[in-house]
Amino acid sequence: MNEKDFAETFAAKLSRAVAQQQLDESVQQLQDLRPIDSADVLALMTPTLAWPLLQRLPNRATVFAYLAPDIQVAMAQVFPRASLAKIVGEMPADERTDLYKRLNQAQRDALLPALAQAEREDIRRLSAYEERTAGALMTSDYATLSAQMSVAEALAALRLEAPDAETIYHAYVIDAARKLLGVVSLRVLILASPEQRIADLMMSSVVSCNVHDDQEDVAKTIARYDLIALPITDDSGALVGIVTHDDAIDVVNDEATDDFHKSGGVSTMVGKLKDVSIRMLYRKRVFWLVFLVFGNLLSGLSIANFEEVIAANLVLVFFLPLLVDSGGNAGSQSATLMVRALATGDVVMRDWFSLLGREALVALMLGATMAVAISIIGYIRGDAVVSLVLALSMISVVMIGCVIGMSLPFVLNKLGFDPAAASAPLITSVCDASGVLIYLFIASKFLAIG
Repeated sequence: MNEKDFAETFAAKLSRAVAQQQLDESVQQLQDLRPIDSADVLALMTPTLAWPLLQRLPNRATVFAYLAPDIQVAMAQVFPRASLAKIVGEMPADERTDLYKRLNQAQRDALLPALAQAEREDIRRLSAYEERTAGALMTSDYATLSAQMSVAEALAALRLEAPDAETIYHAYVIDAARKLLGVVSLRVLILASPEQRIADLMMSSVVSCNVHDDQEDVAKTIARYDLIALPITDDSGALVGIVTHDDAIDVVNDEATDDFHKSGGVSTMVGKLKDVSIRMLYRKRVFWLVFLVFGNLLSGLSIANFEEVIAANLVLVFFLPLLVDSGGNAGSQSATLMVRALATGDVVMRDWFSLLGREALVALMLGATMAVAISIIGYIRGDAVVSLVLALSMISVVMIGCVIGMSLPFVLNKLGFDPAAASAPLITSVCDASGVLIYLFIASKFLAIG
């Protein structure tokens, strides 16, 4: 039985048990599961049936945090205010803030007064940061030490901070104004002598980001330096939070999904595909499709302009889709490589000219290889002149397609747009129009008309 079938069977069983008021036994069965598995089971139950079980779990905040955002909101609507506040208060600061921002204003107004003052202030502060920035991603649950502490004092302080800290593997050394002075690992503290000072052990050169930095840059920094957590400072250099590696992974996944959608000409969607409404699917896909309809009119105009050539040489029509698709395929390959390279930072704008030469050479080799194959078919279907037209057209179409596919992401990036918007449908449409024009232009120069 796979995980999905297991969760569905378990959820159905627990739903019946809750309806029969067999709560203690059901809670015990949930406790035997890992938190993420418990969340999968509760997600398949109605909020009114899931709530009596969730509130009795010792690890309820952890399980609740694993639920999908839309399910969290749905459950928050049926939870009593005091019970919801208790769970929210036990959640990590960043996840607590994320939930708060998803609630409507009435739910927020009901929740805040039920929270402790420190939690209310923390939510207000974290929720004030702009979305997709380090400030919106960070948590305020981190461990801090003073530079003047001894190792023994530091370990005693960490024991007190550990229950509420997101991670204690690294502790951040700050002064009275919360300026970030350094960082020290738990490993270093354990191996050091109890009387040594933190100032002598800490690493003063600390990798950090600003609260206003883009979340993608934060994730790249964590990956580059292989960090468990990254300290976040405000404009004055004061430590205000940390971003952990698991949050960075979520950012990478979200950004990759976003780019993947854009590469297919689909706007960013929120939530699981199976749960997205028909209206949402329509709205997210219609723009590019309608836009590209008018773009494809260029292909029609090119064909109309060479009607006499086509009428005199009907064999050209047989090869038209093959040539046009080859240019679009080659362009899509180039665009995919460039979009990914720009996203990872492997290439920058100044690399465009050097890459252009390499891409042109690769395109020439690809076009020549494909030209050999199509020229043979052209000779069989037509004659030597048709074969020559097809070979020259294939080389030209593939080269143009590759150059357009490679260059368009750079152009969009230079204009401040997301390079992922150089989507496969857009590249294909541009290459189709240029391919038709090139093919029929070459044919008009070599083949007789009328």
